[in-house]
Amino acid sequence: MKSFMKAYVLLALFLMAITTQVSAQTRRGTSTNNKTVKRTSISKANKSSISRRVPSTKVIYKTPKRKVIAVRNVPNRTIINYKNQNYYYANNKFYTRSRGSYIVIAPKIGFRINVLPSNYKRIRYNNHNYYNAYGIFYIQINNEYEVVDPEIGTVVYELPDNYEKVVIDGQTYYEYANILYEKVQIDGTRAYEVIGIIDMK
Repeated sequence: MKSFMKAYVLLALFLMAITTQVSAQTRRGTSTNNKTVKRTSISKANKSSISRRVPSTKVIYKTPKRKVIAVRNVPNRTIINYKNQNYYYANNKFYTRSRGSYIVIAPKIGFRINVLPSNYKRIRYNNHNYYNAYGIFYIQINNEYEVVDPEIGTVVYELPDNYEKVVIDGQTYYEYANILYEKVQIDGTRAYEVIGIIDMK
């Protein structure tokens, strides 16, 4: 009887030990699985090679010719003059005249408008409110909206259709309106983080 009790106690202790170990592993596994990385750079090691301002001479475009969207006519356009240059605004895009056609362009830094393009997105970063519309960043100044360069680290979740892929020091990035982006993951969602501005001087 004593040997039976001894075997029973040993078996019970053994089962308790296994149950405790499995339970601990389950708890550890659960906490690991629920842990999310807020922002993961796709090419984290490359970020240090980009500084805030990148000379245009260091930028190589993957497509030798820039994408140019030209149309013959811009109906219902609004003409906005900025620093002696006419911009033609229609369909949430800005155009300039060239050889009888209208070419889609990004407005220059400092350019101001009274009303934001439709479908803009509000982005808050470092206590600043940006308004992003079709790849252009604005801030509100009194009753106007001024085109600005975004701060490094600002994140958007989509790029305009006519963005460009560029190579800098052997690494691929995304560019639109001289703003450089790197693809990142935020809570498992693809996003694009501003990592630099192309200096056109």
